[in-house]
Amino acid sequence: MPPPMDFNRFEHQYDHLSRDVAAFRRAIANKLMYQIGKNPESARPEDWLHAVSYVVRDHLVERWMKTTRASYAQDVKRVYYLSMEFLIGRSFSNALLALELMPTVRQALVELDVAPEILIELEPDAALGNGGLGRLAACFLDSMATLGVPGFGYGIRYDYGMFRQQIIDGQQVEVPDYWLTHGHPWEFPRPELQFRVRFGGHLEQQRDKVSWVGTDDVLAMAYDTIIPGYRTEVTNTLRLWSAKATEEIDLSAFNRGNYFAAVESKTHSENVSRVLYPDDSTLSGRELRLRQEYFFVSASLQDIVRRFLVDHDDFDALPDKVSIHLNDTHPVLAVPELMRLLVDEHDIEWTRAWALCQRVFSYTNHTLMHEALETWPVDMLGHALPRHLRIIFDINTDFLASVTASHGHDTGLLQRLSLIDELGERRVRMAYLAVVASHSVNGVSALHSELMKQSIFADFARLWPRRFNNKTNGVTPRRWLAQANPGLAALLDQRIGSGWRGDLEQLRGLREYRDDDEFLAAFRTVKRDNKYRLTRYVREHLGIELDEDALFDVQVKRIHEYKRQLLNVLHVVSRYQAILADPEADRVPRVVIFSGKAASAYHMAKLVIRLINDVAGVVNKDPRVGGRLKVVFIPNYSVSLAELIIPAADLSEQISTAGTEASGTGNMKLALNGALTIGTLDGANVEIREQVGKENIFIFGHTTDEVADIRACGYLPRAIYESNPQLAAALDAIRDGLFNPSDPGRYQEIFDVLVNWGDHYLLLADYASYVATQGEVDALYRRPDEWTRRAVLNVARIGVFSSDRTIAEYARSIWHTPPVKPC
Repeated sequence: MPPPMDFNRFEHQYDHLSRDVAAFRRAIANKLMYQIGKNPESARPEDWLHAVSYVVRDHLVERWMKTTRASYAQDVKRVYYLSMEFLIGRSFSNALLALELMPTVRQALVELDVAPEILIELEPDAALGNGGLGRLAACFLDSMATLGVPGFGYGIRYDYGMFRQQIIDGQQVEVPDYWLTHGHPWEFPRPELQFRVRFGGHLEQQRDKVSWVGTDDVLAMAYDTIIPGYRTEVTNTLRLWSAKATEEIDLSAFNRGNYFAAVESKTHSENVSRVLYPDDSTLSGRELRLRQEYFFVSASLQDIVRRFLVDHDDFDALPDKVSIHLNDTHPVLAVPELMRLLVDEHDIEWTRAWALCQRVFSYTNHTLMHEALETWPVDMLGHALPRHLRIIFDINTDFLASVTASHGHDTGLLQRLSLIDELGERRVRMAYLAVVASHSVNGVSALHSELMKQSIFADFARLWPRRFNNKTNGVTPRRWLAQANPGLAALLDQRIGSGWRGDLEQLRGLREYRDDDEFLAAFRTVKRDNKYRLTRYVREHLGIELDEDALFDVQVKRIHEYKRQLLNVLHVVSRYQAILADPEADRVPRVVIFSGKAASAYHMAKLVIRLINDVAGVVNKDPRVGGRLKVVFIPNYSVSLAELIIPAADLSEQISTAGTEASGTGNMKLALNGALTIGTLDGANVEIREQVGKENIFIFGHTTDEVADIRACGYLPRAIYESNPQLAAALDAIRDGLFNPSDPGRYQEIFDVLVNWGDHYLLLADYASYVATQGEVDALYRRPDEWTRRAVLNVARIGVFSSDRTIAEYARSIWHTPPVKPC
């Protein structure tokens, strides 16, 4: 076989694509005919979407190939970002934005008698994540490409996502998210790139050599998606793994007529990549989640080592060419997996292998709650991954020996630091393993990073104070302003130019327009248009009429007790009762909008969703309210739905108990789109207040220190309930079935959790302050010019919360990765 053609010669063998309307029109027609196999008469909207997607993708491919070639030629250090979630949203509109092709493609489609808006709305969100963790990962990939940081995202190609949320009789019902029904034109299947992932089996030892044998194997097949940078030739890759069986069918069982047994092994193997976060309330669900986590890190690590060995034959260079970042604790099994590959597969001596690992790994923590720090039972881990459990125990032995050598035999310290929790059921502490293995451990807001060192990792921070640092989260302005809010983006372009898309700090130029009546009026018009867009969606999908002149009060995020959607509901109930008590009072009309999913096994979160819908059902139908209050729960929160809701928001609810939210990024997106924040001094709210000014944000509630003091002194929520008639009336209405008369005991549990069972997240302690601050919100909304001026200042001063800034900090101080120079 002759040697492959040099790329410089090959470059003259293929068509270099034109970017004019005529070329796009012809290319779309060709794709529809020759790749989709349809003519215009028989083509469905999905066929047109795929045809134009393939055309746009072609324009990314050449950049992708050049970036890959440049990365190898320059022998760059690559960043490998491991995450269980990548909530990338829709790829079509994002690619058009990155390539700056939106007007061209729109015109080409119009000339083909195809409505561009229909196609854009037709594309399903890629069901690869759930909440902030996955959306942050997607923002980071966007910024890495934009800044030229060479890298890969690694995750799982979930067949059905987490779930598609339906609301039936007010309750969340989970159904599969069939996002791949019509195919996914943005991905490149790589059937030639498969790795064997092993489970179970047992260990055999011959002298110093450990062999892992008798395993049950699954194949991981790669699917690649191009991640384009903005106004750059650089792209990166999102590589997702899909589980495949080592054998498609047991033919002997099939021939015996045992058809189910013939494919049982295939089904069992491929379950690994079916669903994001399987219900872990059962043993089988927990085991499947463990298998998922190992599946994707094993395939990813094998791929990383393979790529490194293309140009290197000495593993001493590994830390200079590879940086592996662990996005929370889900990928931490990558640590023992890399040790296994180095020691077992490549015969690297243990001490040398461990030194390499500690220079390669870095870790981001996303939670301060001990119950959310992932642990695995020793028995379960030993059954599924016996080699990795052995490696973890060996790491722990060496680590504790080093602590004893430096700090003496302090039994309490050793118990607190150990990677194995010996109290009760023995469990492996995955976050501790990440800390011990990583050269950098960061939090995601200034407050979170400080509390992380004081609480969950206090002993480790005393051992290695320089290992811990902060990298405040950010969001990509391309997705969350240019794409989500085209009206505001156009207004900004007119006044300060378009450079803010790549340098969000340029939004500071808006400060000079804060008293410009013409600009403020245009800003209000954009906001009202966005509210009308959301109003139309709610009418068409939920049959609820909203008034776009009302204050749109928005809380959109994962449903969880610490995020305190229930506190918002208490205010809604109090507001409703106040309207009924004084129907003639002049009140600011308000639309309270909720959206978010509850984990399928999270009973209390699902009960809160039902309460929201029950309250909405009563309030929205009560003629006495007279349009002064509406409550809406919008089902199936997603990236594309967020792009619709966030630009329409007037008020951003960021009301978690102080000290519980690591950062939040919804607070940043909403402020970027001109919403004022009502929130506690939690997560990134602290830094948002520093940036926008305390007069341009509504802060309420107890601080982190005050929360700790309340708990330490003996918190008595019933005393607050008994001393506050307004609060008591709201809670009694919920308990006594005002919003659910057919089942009056439905929410007794919510009453008990808040009043009788400790109110762990201090809703009652913060209620009075919250309601009073909502009164300040109403007062300001009555002054539309001043409200708009403060909204403009929020936009102008939010530029520091760009994910470009965050990624530049990671690249400079953690990954030490210079940008790739495009060819």
